[in-house]
Amino acid sequence: MKRNFRWIVLCAVVLLSACSVPKFDPFSSDMKPLQEVTLSGTGKDKILLISVSGMISTAPKKGLLSTSPSLVEQLVVELEKAKTDKNIKAVLLKINSSGGTITASDILYKEIAGYKEKSGGKVGVIMMDVAASGAYYLSMPADMIMAHPTTVTGSIGVIFIRPKVNALLDKVGIGVEISKFGSLKDMGSPYRPTTDEEKALIQKTVDAYGKRFIDLVAKHRKLAAGQVAQISTAQVFVADEALRLGLIDKIGYIADAVKETKLIAGLPDDARVVAYRRRDIPEDNYYRTALVEPQTTSLSLIHIALPDIFTAGAGFYYLWPEAIHFE
Repeated sequence: MKRNFRWIVLCAVVLLSACSVPKFDPFSSDMKPLQEVTLSGTGKDKILLISVSGMISTAPKKGLLSTSPSLVEQLVVELEKAKTDKNIKAVLLKINSSGGTITASDILYKEIAGYKEKSGGKVGVIMMDVAASGAYYLSMPADMIMAHPTTVTGSIGVIFIRPKVNALLDKVGIGVEISKFGSLKDMGSPYRPTTDEEKALIQKTVDAYGKRFIDLVAKHRKLAAGQVAQISTAQVFVADEALRLGLIDKIGYIADAVKETKLIAGLPDDARVVAYRRRDIPEDNYYRTALVEPQTTSLSLIHIALPDIFTAGAGFYYLWPEAIHFE
């Protein structure tokens, strides 16, 4: 009886796999090149719409049998392609992210600033649901920052994430023995409590990263001392508060951001809004976020997608963890 049951289950799995993924090829790594598509307008001059969505990281996104480029890789590829097109006069970043790693956020900040310097083009930002912490960090080089009326932004601060399992290990009677050269070699170890000396050193590092962030915001946004003091709490703000504090320039929708980007770039009304895609998408529009396809095809009868925060390693982040996307 048990043997028959096993055969029934096996046959069901095979049939489900065959029906749901008839062209499955786990060894394929082909990706189509980026192709330009027009979202609106008919003119010669162009605005490139780039989506910045999810965890800001240099790590590729991995599935069961698939890998997609990291957010940093995606954005850099698009900016590099845009530099080769003299008709692209501006870039509009559509941001929906609660931040990410400090280094990845800083890389994108530098890449966006470098695009402006090398191309001479303008950069606009339209914030969607969330544009917090590292997502705000990369927005700073923009010539215009607009938020939706319902956007949450801010969280201008640093968080050091490190798991702790020492209490659990003590309960089950398991220990980890470490030999080291240098008294602080295992600073931040998850296997033991953090000492007061280590806490002070970690806080010193966090403060240094936080000061860098605050100083850049004050520089780019030309904030007064009172404004700087308020954003230094790393709290989040709704759009109206962000506008009052000088963190954003305007409140509106994507169509408003397109108009404003045309204005700051000195473009005519018929200027085209374009995007880069790897495949044709019927009835494409401003709200489409998909750019890349996985480098391999994923097959999973039961797919469990963990939030990025559960797969993020220990480290320093420009991140609002409470709002990280479940993707």
